[in-house]
Amino acid sequence: MRIYKNQQPLRLLKSLILVLVLGFVSSCDSDDDTTDLLGDWQKVSDFAGVSRSGAVSFTIDDVAYVGTGFDGNSRLQDFWQYDPSKGSWIRKASFPGVGRNMAVSFTANGKGYVGTGYDGTNFLRDFWEYDPQANTWTQIADFPGSARYGAVAMSLEEKGYVGAGYDGNYQKDFWQYDPSTGQWQERVGLGGAKRLNAFSFTYNGKGYIGGGINNGLYQTDFLEYDPANDSWRKLKGLSEDDREGETYPTPRTSAVTFVLSNRVFLVTGSNGGVLSDVWEYEAASDLWVERSAFEGSAREGAVGFAIGNYGYITTGQSSTYRFDDLWQVDPSIVAED
Repeated sequence: MRIYKNQQPLRLLKSLILVLVLGFVSSCDSDDDTTDLLGDWQKVSDFAGVSRSGAVSFTIDDVAYVGTGFDGNSRLQDFWQYDPSKGSWIRKASFPGVGRNMAVSFTANGKGYVGTGYDGTNFLRDFWEYDPQANTWTQIADFPGSARYGAVAMSLEEKGYVGAGYDGNYQKDFWQYDPSTGQWQERVGLGGAKRLNAFSFTYNGKGYIGGGINNGLYQTDFLEYDPANDSWRKLKGLSEDDREGETYPTPRTSAVTFVLSNRVFLVTGSNGGVLSDVWEYEAASDLWVERSAFEGSAREGAVGFAIGNYGYITTGQSSTYRFDDLWQVDPSIVAED
């Protein structure tokens, strides 16, 4: 076979191209490996009540309680207990106030508290205490702010806090309930915007509020509350102006938060459309890290809670469709394909 003088360089060029292509493929595979996101979601025992959105939830002694909400036709009063050790739901004493959605809840001194909300006609301000040992509800002093829905609530140092929301106008006031005295006390109002359907959580003795909507705009500011000083501190917001070069969740309403083993998670919600993304907030560095997406249907108006080593999400809605599925996440492992 005759070999022309220009064939050797051609073969060398082909070999070089092959090496580069293989190297590129290998590099892509390596990048894919490094982008695996923590968080393994598993579908577990469905919520035993009817599908709903705008419910409330709280946890006491490693069991969760879920109730109230809107099923598309009626505002609800039923309440249910979930025990993850048994994987079972048990119906508990119904909420004795009028059926409602978009209420708030918190826990203090081993009791659960539920109040405010909307009954389809009226904004509400009544508040109720649930005793899990006796399985009974007792009405406490009404919330002293205006009747409202879509507020935020949190628990700090065995006291409850309620604020913001909508009473016909957007609000940013903030109130503390002390179960030892049965009294409400007004505290310093939110340091940022007024808002409806914001997200909130507590971590390391401080409270955090972000997101929500005000006058048609999704709010980007993010606030930290110190109960010792009754003061607010503005953190970096959820915007490119504040977090240039960082990853962060889009501003949103009606999201779920839970705190699990000193790790904070923000899940789902709405920003013009329902969301399924999951973010972990690192409070020490004020940074957000994206985790494996929620594997149920994207939704807003769900409830979330943490028990043991797992986080949970149930109920919620997407457009007019409402959910009753329950999802469990182990945030410490990579999801299986």
